[in-house]
Amino acid sequence: MRLDLVTLVVREYDPAIAFFTEVLGFELAEDSPSTTNAGEPKRWVVVRPPGGGTGLLLAKADGERQQAAVGAQVQGRVGFFLRVEDFGAAVARMRAAGVEFVGEPRSEVYGQVVVFVDIAGNKWDLLGPPRRQDG
Repeated sequence: MRLDLVTLVVREYDPAIAFFTEVLGFELAEDSPSTTNAGEPKRWVVVRPPGGGTGLLLAKADGERQQAAVGAQVQGRVGFFLRVEDFGAAVARMRAAGVEFVGEPRSEVYGQVVVFVDIAGNKWDLLGPPRRQDG
């Protein structure tokens, strides 16, 4: 058993795809035409971290209630966690792309961490391995 997808409500498909693939380095796993339960056209868009794992279903907000949920799916808390091997390189790449960071990177017992905000306004922890102690 594995958790395959988590839905992330976004304003528009294409800017969200660009953020996750071009800025974060995810892979576009699927972008297919689909329909809503009411028969309206939509897209089935899935992005995944390189190498697989749990993917994000990017769902375009439909209606006022869903629009209000964009960026507020976890009510301002950090709700998503992205682990990388090269923390410094990931932070530098994301800064260069204009990603908004909340605070500065810090070291915790579980590794390096900094909070960033995705294109929809959701907070994520970017996590890296603990800093090596020289000596």
